[in-house]
Amino acid sequence: MKIWQKNIDVDTFVESFTVGKDREMDLQLAGADVLGSLAHTRMLHSIGLMDQEDLDAVQAELKNIYKEILVGDFQIEDSVEDVHSQVEMMLTQRVGEAGKKIHSGRSRNDQVLVDLKLYFRSEIESIFKNTEELFQELILLSNKHQHILMPGYTHLQIAMPSSFGLWFGAYAESLVDDLQLLKAAWNVCNKNPLGSAAGYGSSFPLNRTMTTQLLGFEDLNYNVVYAQMGRGKTERILAQAMSSIAATLAKFAMDVTLFINQNFGFISFPAHLTTGSSIMPHKKNPDVFELIRSRCNKIQALPNEIAMMTTNLPVGYHRDLQLLKENLFPSFQSLNDCLAIAKYMLENISIKDNILDDPKYDYLFSVEVVNNEVLKGVPFREAYKQIGIDIEEGRFKPAKEVNHSHEGSIGNLCNHQIERMFQQIKQEFGFDKVDQALRDLLK
Repeated sequence: MKIWQKNIDVDTFVESFTVGKDREMDLQLAGADVLGSLAHTRMLHSIGLMDQEDLDAVQAELKNIYKEILVGDFQIEDSVEDVHSQVEMMLTQRVGEAGKKIHSGRSRNDQVLVDLKLYFRSEIESIFKNTEELFQELILLSNKHQHILMPGYTHLQIAMPSSFGLWFGAYAESLVDDLQLLKAAWNVCNKNPLGSAAGYGSSFPLNRTMTTQLLGFEDLNYNVVYAQMGRGKTERILAQAMSSIAATLAKFAMDVTLFINQNFGFISFPAHLTTGSSIMPHKKNPDVFELIRSRCNKIQALPNEIAMMTTNLPVGYHRDLQLLKENLFPSFQSLNDCLAIAKYMLENISIKDNILDDPKYDYLFSVEVVNNEVLKGVPFREAYKQIGIDIEEGRFKPAKEVNHSHEGSIGNLCNHQIERMFQQIKQEFGFDKVDQALRDLLK
């Protein structure tokens, strides 16, 4: 029987349908569930709902269970509905009656809410760290190849000179803006819902500020009804931040698949990092970047999937929300894998030099020629018209000296400013504060 069950049997078909993949998904919440219980039981002791002896026994065993989770020795039994029930059952088996006291002042609703918030914080930190590594690799490549020119495109037509410094640096700065959205998701996840119970509070004198501090949250979800309403909303906001990073990766992956193509030939990778064809011996396919593109496009659909699953749900908890895990949880691993393998591939990229020596790129320099005429005193519109006529009549001669010196241009990448913005957003997360709070809780 389930811990919430009375004396009525639950039809096995109904049970399997309602539980679904929840056990599998809940394994990822196990560590967070123990952390929440460590804080909750300390709070229960502080308000007189658990004596010192019971607290000591429960705290010690919860820490043992946490160690088992870390080494992979924790499982949710088939007869147990979810991770919360499994932890409570194990605790009761090992410490007796004290284990039955830990649910006072708590519902499975706010228990899963705090588990999710703790789990999301951990996943955000992982995403940030992998994004940081990719960012640093992009900056390194931008600085290394800052003087190597490449075509710039508009409408996928050759437009003006660009450089590999600009190309790599553009995606580095894009990641900085993506992290602004991830920071917004962090802010939402870093508020404590514990103590909201089933969404309507408790008659016990709970000290919600205490659990907020113990778990390293920045603040509370104060209104208990809103704390429950945050389920689904939190996931959607986090998915939106992930989709922004994914959009940057997908766009970069598309660039790579173009630029490695023989018609472009700007970049290459070692043969062992590409794949071949079953019948065409010359093929070196960029499968890694094609899969990054597809995976990241899938992640970009995630906010809409979550929105469709939660649209028009009235106030309070609804079982629909359980299914959000199946969509969101696998996306964490997928995004982190894409970030990590993109960095790995870039560590092995080769850049072609002297691309713009090819005469087919001569028209890239038409703007340079126009600007040179302007510097001589010719009005811009007159210079533009004359160069256009020269192009049409085959008289155009490119001026391949590129003198771009303003902020963010070929000759002045401002990568140090982009790095400054990255470090600034990194400091705003406050990962160290959270990590220290959880270490203290586990002492």
